[in-house]
Amino acid sequence: MRLTKSTDLALRIAMRLAVADRKNPPTTREVADAMSVPYTHAAKVVTRLQHLGVVDARRGRGGGLSLTHTGRTGSLGRLVRELEGVGDVVGCEDEPPCPLRTACRLRSALRAAQDAFYAALDPITVQDLVASPTGPVLMGLPLRS
Repeated sequence: MRLTKSTDLALRIAMRLAVADRKNPPTTREVADAMSVPYTHAAKVVTRLQHLGVVDARRGRGGGLSLTHTGRTGSLGRLVRELEGVGDVVGCEDEPPCPLRTACRLRSALRAAQDAFYAALDPITVQDLVASPTGPVLMGLPLRS
């Protein structure tokens, strides 16, 4: 299983915001630059994180991005499920449908593996991810243009 680029970026943005200076929060553009991604992609991801209650974004002077309490302490497994959406790893019912779909064991084996993947992420939080040595590296990413 491979996470989408948007999910990967969302997790990296959340991690960067977890170590950001709360008195001087970064903007979406600054975070995009620090992560070396296009601003438009970062803006879409930030909007999605806002809708999920993970990021708070304020406009104007003194504005910027901050990680909410839920974003900091919520389950990483839940966040990845929300970002990736629920669904099977393989598309047995896609067009054309797989001829093995009624008697195949692969689908259930892959579902069990996916469930185990999320179960491994469930006890982890974004706050856990920014412990040393990761936090200091994140703090070293330049934010001011």
